[in-house]
Amino acid sequence: MAHHPRADSLRISSRGETIRSIPKTIHTNDSKATVSVLNWVTFTPPLKMTKGTTSRGERGHHSHTLCRRCGKRAFHTRLLRCASCSFPNPRQRRYHWSVQAIRRRTTGSGRMRFLKNVDRRAKNGFREGTVATRQVKSA
Repeated sequence: MAHHPRADSLRISSRGETIRSIPKTIHTNDSKATVSVLNWVTFTPPLKMTKGTTSRGERGHHSHTLCRRCGKRAFHTRLLRCASCSFPNPRQRRYHWSVQAIRRRTTGSGRMRFLKNVDRRAKNGFREGTVATRQVKSA
């Protein structure tokens, strides 16, 4: 059985802690001498890394902020590109593999300030600048 070079400086306590003697360096005028010190220092092993409640507190930074074009919180602050609509690219981001996303932002999902009047105006031939004739009530 091979002898570990640092086996004499390591001990295991009854609680499972690793106890290690720390070599102390003594500086002299001409040379450096390392002397083993008799006091023992306890090193407790690190606690188990968890994915639960403790890691929830580490999420304090935001990589995305509000987009000027689509209004979603998808504008990357470092890359300066929206992940949802690809602003400032003039062409809107749109993929056929996400039909539901296309349906969410298609014509008719907003106010349609102009288009909701086009059908009524088309029925009357897009007349402008005229006044409708008075309708006479029949008795």
